[in-house]
Amino acid sequence: MRQKDYVISAMRQNGGYATFQQLNQSIDFSSWGTKTPQASVRRIVQTNKEFFRIAAGLWGLNENRQEILKKLDICESDKKSIENFTHGYIQGIISEIGNLRGFETYVPPQDKNRLFLERKLCDVVSVSHIYDFTYPQIIKFAKTVDVVWFNERRLPDAFYEVEHTTDIKNSLNKFYELQDFRAKFYIVAPKERERQYADIISSSIYKKIKNIVSFVSYDTLIKQYEKEIITIEGAI
Repeated sequence: MRQKDYVISAMRQNGGYATFQQLNQSIDFSSWGTKTPQASVRRIVQTNKEFFRIAAGLWGLNENRQEILKKLDICESDKKSIENFTHGYIQGIISEIGNLRGFETYVPPQDKNRLFLERKLCDVVSVSHIYDFTYPQIIKFAKTVDVVWFNERRLPDAFYEVEHTTDIKNSLNKFYELQDFRAKFYIVAPKERERQYADIISSSIYKKIKNIVSFVSYDTLIKQYEKEIITIEGAI
């Protein structure tokens, strides 16, 4: 079998689509003769017509394209549909990383039915309602943040806002209200929005939070997710 055939077979077994993490778990690399099979998998799906990109780190088989899109509730001709799927997918990745690290994870009530692959986000996160960790006037901002990680004391460890196409200022305004907590703050967005983020965060009104907020690209997030899985598997 060619290396490409291994990837196709693994995707078929996974329902026609897979994340890089799922492919790396499913494929037997013993006969590949390379020290970096994960890099080979990336090259194969990115350069062969048998595969199509669904979202960052998520690829499908063209032979099952329509079936996959229907299963994931994606309409390729509708930008809003693509944005909704991508937003939920990234929220799911962030939540999964938090779960793997032992945090309790939360998404807002209005997002609980978004899909992370074929699961609803409410089935991915561990907290259905945000903890009352401070004053009500502050909680009202926290409960709308896309993903929150809570530590064992039920205090926020990290706040994540996913900015696919929406106004980054809205997320920074939330973070401004939450700045007094000893937590990490992240804007997660496509790589091409990093320059826009840098311009906005440099505004004088965000001077107090500039050094506590970080930008994370989708691709960086996906690679971190893969590392988390590898670390957990290695510890078992």
